[in-house]
Amino acid sequence: MSLPPCYQPPDDEPSDPSRRTFMIGSAAATAGLFVAPLLGDAAVNEAAAKNATDPNAISVALNVNSKVHQLSLDPRTTLLDALREHLDLNGAKKGCDQGACGACTVLVDGRRINSCLTLAVMNVGKKIVTIEGLTAEGKLHPIQAAFIRNDGFQCGYCTSGQVCSAFAVIKEGHAHSDDEIRECMSGNVCRWRCYIGIVQAIREARDASI
Repeated sequence: MSLPPCYQPPDDEPSDPSRRTFMIGSAAATAGLFVAPLLGDAAVNEAAAKNATDPNAISVALNVNSKVHQLSLDPRTTLLDALREHLDLNGAKKGCDQGACGACTVLVDGRRINSCLTLAVMNVGKKIVTIEGLTAEGKLHPIQAAFIRNDGFQCGYCTSGQVCSAFAVIKEGHAHSDDEIRECMSGNVCRWRCYIGIVQAIREARDASI
């Protein structure tokens, strides 16, 4: 493309467009020589940090959903953090992190517990079941299906804990009446107040003899 007659290139700008392109490319390449090592070092340092061994870590074997997982954990790691951060089982939710909301409820040896209040090392040798473990061969467990049919949830954040707790309440034989269900489920909080649907779901699953 020819330049207009009135155009006068600055003294420090090459008049040849191809030469100008060459100089810009050379400048970019030179900058890349300085930037690339810095980026490379950052990537290496990040990878090294991820692979760094925790000096406090100990070997912990957890039986989760009928599979034994060998983990290297800080002894202070809660069962909830072990499930979420080390096993990628994100069904159990971190709500209050103080055992008050029940969003982190899982089953340990058939009993419901708040996984945020127990250490992973305290559950070695026990059978841990999370919401993911209730689903068999891709099919919903009857209590899960009952929650769906009875609108026992809205945002769904507390639902995994509600379902695990509901499963245990029925197995414990504490679902004879609506009042008993409410009492035994009182440790699981739903901010959207879907309690009517939750009670109905538990009653339906109870009658189906799960």
